[in-house]
Amino acid sequence: MAGKTFLQGAVVLGVAGLIIKIMGAVFRIPLANIIGDTGMGYYQTAYPVYVLLLTLSTAGVPVAISKMVAERNALGHPYEAYRVFRISFALLFTIGISSSAVLFFGAETIVSNLGNPGAKMAMMSIAPALFFVPIMASFRGFFQGMQNMKPTAISQIIEQLFRVTIGLTLAVLLVDQGLEYAAAGASFGATAGSVAGLIAVCGMFLFYRRSVFKAISRPQGESGERSSSILLQILVIAVPITIGAAIMPIMNTIDVAIVINRLTISGFTPEAANDLYGQLTGMAGPLINFPQVLTQAIAMSLVPAIAAAYKRREIDFLRYNVELGLRTSLILGLPCALGLMTLAEPIMLLLYPAQKASAISAAPSLFILSFGVIFLATVQILTGVLQGMGKQLIPVRNLAIGAVVKVILTHYLTAIPTVNIRGAAIGTVCAYIVASVLNLMAVRKYTGARFDFRLTIVKPAVSGLVMSAVVFVIHRFLNVLFGNIIESINMANALATGLAILTGAVVYVFMLVATRAITSEELKLLPKGDKLIRIFSRFKK
Repeated sequence: MAGKTFLQGAVVLGVAGLIIKIMGAVFRIPLANIIGDTGMGYYQTAYPVYVLLLTLSTAGVPVAISKMVAERNALGHPYEAYRVFRISFALLFTIGISSSAVLFFGAETIVSNLGNPGAKMAMMSIAPALFFVPIMASFRGFFQGMQNMKPTAISQIIEQLFRVTIGLTLAVLLVDQGLEYAAAGASFGATAGSVAGLIAVCGMFLFYRRSVFKAISRPQGESGERSSSILLQILVIAVPITIGAAIMPIMNTIDVAIVINRLTISGFTPEAANDLYGQLTGMAGPLINFPQVLTQAIAMSLVPAIAAAYKRREIDFLRYNVELGLRTSLILGLPCALGLMTLAEPIMLLLYPAQKASAISAAPSLFILSFGVIFLATVQILTGVLQGMGKQLIPVRNLAIGAVVKVILTHYLTAIPTVNIRGAAIGTVCAYIVASVLNLMAVRKYTGARFDFRLTIVKPAVSGLVMSAVVFVIHRFLNVLFGNIIESINMANALATGLAILTGAVVYVFMLVATRAITSEELKLLPKGDKLIRIFSRFKK
């Protein structure tokens, strides 16, 4: 089969994403202990504003670079692919310096309007990162278009490592000067990380550029595309993706007013309504983001693979990648969803032992949100397929329809006293279901892909359900066992939950092999695929 699949790149990005998530947790927990609630208030005032501006700056352009570079390489025009990178570099340089200047020089006005003037230094400290990260994104988009995910993964890890190390070190050194300074030091970690990540990806670019210098030289007598045409193509792809990336954050912001207001109307006090909202968004919600690391890695790797196949009109290979992408997302998403549902309360108690009542109260919301992991995974994968085919407006429209459904359901359900905050969780899940179904219909329409129901859904679902049953029994047994041995209830739950999760992972992999949900041909596509085939063949015997 011609072409290059996305699996190896997805594995590289997925592993990097998990490492980054772990380092992020390592950063947040000690930081909260160092600077306390007040310092975290300053930090959390600056960081979300930074993330919003970063999303607007970089959400769409790297995808556009990846797609356009892959298309030009597929047609045998490496120099034009390189020109896409150069023009996008200039665009992101301009965006970066503009957004960085807005945040740095407008810091005092922004924090005053947000009602937290003490966060001024934190916002100024993080502002330079808005210059470096977009530039770094242009290099990453170019490498992704070449279907080389290693530079992106390595630079992401280096960026996060410096962010965590420098941020925590400065927070410790500056805490005696005041919490405003300590929060600013923590925020500066993002700037230090972006500089380190940029240096790393530039170094890798120079290394790879030397090896392909002849390929990216201008061919004699070839005029090529006009720069304005390339820039327009970048914007046509990037703008809808950026709008799509902003839809859910905007809806989540609107959620604040809807949820708390409707809970108050249903009989909760404003304080109780705020507590319930905090349990949903601050305790249960972040856990749903963890499985996204893996499925997002698949989506990022899919875009250039789909774009190259679509440009070369290799329809069979395109359909193969589409079908494999959806199956892979479900193989990863189903165990995460079922595992979180099965151990919703134990996991909440494991993570928040000091807030036992709140953790137990948040568990039903986690249970509901966990179901949405399956559909969020498919939304991300099918969005990557549509973006690779140049249909980037379709997933934006579908997600917008889902967001409207979310607002309507949240508005009505949260006002029902017996449903309360769970109504917001139901609304979120339904938004992902709607967007997923609409994306699937579009993908089938434009690719003609037909999914093997038994292989794609039944076998992973059976494997996941067996895993869930084993996890449930193991956790119950170990919780009682450790409860009789260890005095600390929290420690007993932590050990039982941790061992149940590890056991579940082993059982799920065994079931995938036993049900033949993964084929030998697909294992070959993974890093060290031949070795994996030899290992799994022993189980089959």
